[in-house]
Amino acid sequence: MADPELEAIRQRRMQELMGQRSMGNNQKSEQQKAQEEAKREAEEQRQMILTQILTSEARARLARIALVKPEKARGVEDVIIRAAQMGQIVDQVSEERLISLLEQINTQTTKETKVTFSGSMNKVSAHLESVKKEVPLRGHSTPSLQSTVVNLP
Repeated sequence: MADPELEAIRQRRMQELMGQRSMGNNQKSEQQKAQEEAKREAEEQRQMILTQILTSEARARLARIALVKPEKARGVEDVIIRAAQMGQIVDQVSEERLISLLEQINTQTTKETKVTFSGSMNKVSAHLESVKKEVPLRGHSTPSLQSTVVNLP
């Protein structure tokens, strides 16, 4: 085989590989498009169900909650949709009923706040003692724990 023949074979092989690669990319992009379309349709159906179940005031309140805590709003939507599918919701959910549902969910999912100190307690105690001797902040006679930042080495 001469060099020009070898080069021609290499070129054909490279073109074949590039063609296969672009076909693979097209399949992936088609799959991604199909997945995005399915997600969009599911979200549209979800919003349509919520529009039928919730009053306009309840939808507005849920939208405001979604601005601040999207995961909480999504969870409340899930609960409402599930209840409607199971036949537990007969009438539209009013804003007052939504508020009571939110209160029930809040009591069930309260989070505990836990503060942990790293380092020895002697360092923490020494730091707190030194803070007590500093000038009070904002007119308070003693600094509060909220205004004190503890940096331990």
